[in-house]
Order: sequence, then structure tokens, then C-alpha cells
Amino acid sequence: MKHRTGHPTGSLCVLLASVLWGTTGTAATFAPDVGPLAIGAVAMGLGGLLQALVAAPRIRRESAGLRARRDAVLLGALAVAIYPLAFYSSMHLAGVATGTVVSIGSAPLASALVERTVDGRRLTRRWTTGAALGLAGTVLLCAAEAAHASTGAGAGAGSAGATVLGVGLGLVAGFTYALYSWAAHRLISHGVGSSAAMGAVFGIGGLLLMPVLLATGAPLLDSWSNAAVGTYMALVPMFLGYVLFGWGLAHVPASTATTLSLLEPAVAAVLAVVVVGERLPLPGWLGVALVVGCLAVLTTPAGARRRSRTTSAVVAAEHV
Repeated sequence: MKHRTGHPTGSLCVLLASVLWGTTGTAATFAPDVGPLAIGAVAMGLGGLLQALVAAPRIRRESAGLRARRDAVLLGALAVAIYPLAFYSSMHLAGVATGTVVSIGSAPLASALVERTVDGRRLTRRWTTGAALGLAGTVLLCAAEAAHASTGAGAGAGSAGATVLGVGLGLVAGFTYALYSWAAHRLISHGVGSSAAMGAVFGIGGLLLMPVLLATGAPLLDSWSNAAVGTYMALVPMFLGYVLFGWGLAHVPASTATTLSLLEPAVAAVLAVVVVGERLPLPGWLGVALVVGCLAVLTTPAGARRRSRTTSAVVAAEHV
């Protein structure tokens, strides 16, 4: 199966998934007594098992293709199991802004490194431009939120050691995110349907997360609000979000998909302002604008860019 770089349907699916993922930080504020390991295990674990359940008929039909590429399936599943534990722990230790930006911001670079090393894929100028804009925007967003938090009373900043550990876990999250995106895209590009590929990878990953959920998930049952948060995280951002992400991976490379997901921290910041009542300083809004610029660069159809350049050349020639 041959993907089409920059295909608008694939880009739109990834962007919609990123919007859903951006709601997780705000949703978690409604269950403050639930630890990061429990949040990660219930979100990705139950969400992954639900994906496998829904995709079970397709997984059975394409079992031969999945067995033939079992290495990619198992590698992706292991990355799926590690990612939420590292991601939510990173936010818990280093703060929501820093943890999200390090985790999501490092993923495009990790994804490009994986594709360059394993597949020999060359990076395009378009991707480099978009990634540079997106990373600059996420860094600005992180710096603005961190500066604002440090000036607030009772900011509750953790120790330097906790912050360093949180950043390290964020890098682990970014790498594992890139790894399972690459594994799923590899399965899809070799003829496995997106629902079967995502169902297999996330279903096995969900099974690996079940012991963590059993060990840490008791607070999820302490109140209706905690249970509602866990249910929402599993059904909407994780199940529906990753179904959309799988459709997107059928049309765009993993490096492009992970770069488009830089929309997630921007959505998280805006929701924190609108729903939670936080303030976002001017540099933060500039960071959001740069992320939007990154998305514009990566999602503008190639034909439209060529037509624009051709029209400009014709106008210049006529002027001469």
C-alpha cells in the first residue's frame, strides 16, 4: 500500500486525533486523586483493548499478514505500553506544559531518525520547515507557561531532580510515540489494513498495561467523577483518537503524522485557558500561531503550491 505524502484526508485525520489528545490534560484535572500511572494505563490500556475488539474480524482476516510481520507488531505493542506511563509521569513530575512539549515535541525528530535509519527515507525541505516552525512554537508555548507558573503564588514547582526526571521520561515518551507510529505505518504500507494494524498493535499493548491498571487503578473507582474521567480517556482521546490516527497513517508518513500532532500541546494550552481558567501570556499565543503555521506548511496540498508558484512565474514573465 503506497501512501500519498501530504494527502488532505490523512492530514485531517491526524489533526482531529491531535485535538482529541489535547483534551486529556484538562480531563485529568477532574480526577486529581488518580495517579499518572493509573491514568495512562486506563486510557491506553482500555482504549487499546477496545480497538482490538472492534477490529477483531479484520484482525482475523489479515492474521497471515500480521504474523509475517510479527516483529513490527510486537515492537509497536511494547512502545504502546511504555508510552502512556512515561508521558503522564513526565507531566506529573515536570509539569503539564513541559511534559507535553518535551513528549510531543521530540516525537517528530525521533520519528525522522527512525525513518532515516531503518527505511533510508530522506527528509524533505517541506517537512524540515514545518518541523522547525512547530518545534519553535512548542518551545515558546512551554517557556511562556513555565514563566507564568513560576510567578504565580504557590506554583508548586517540583524539585530540580524531579524536573530532570520528568524531562527524561518525556524523551522516552516521544521516542516510543514515534516508534509505535512507525510500526503501525510499516504494517499499513505493507498491505495490512489500518484497523487491523492498529487493533493488533494497540490490543497487545493494552494487554501489557492491564497489570499496571490492576495495581494502580483503585482510585478510579472511588468516585463517579474519577470513573467518568477514566471512561472518557479510554473512549474518546484514546479509542476514537487512535482510530483516526490509524486512518491518517494510511496516507501520510509517520514523520509527518508525528509533526502534525504538535497541534496537541496548542489545543491543551487553549483548553487550559478556556476551561480551567489559566492565563496564557503573549509569547504563548505566539507559540500557538507558529504551531498553526507548521500545520499550514504540512497540510497545504502539493498541487496548490505548484499552481501558486506557476501563477507567480507567469505573472512575473508577463510583467517583464
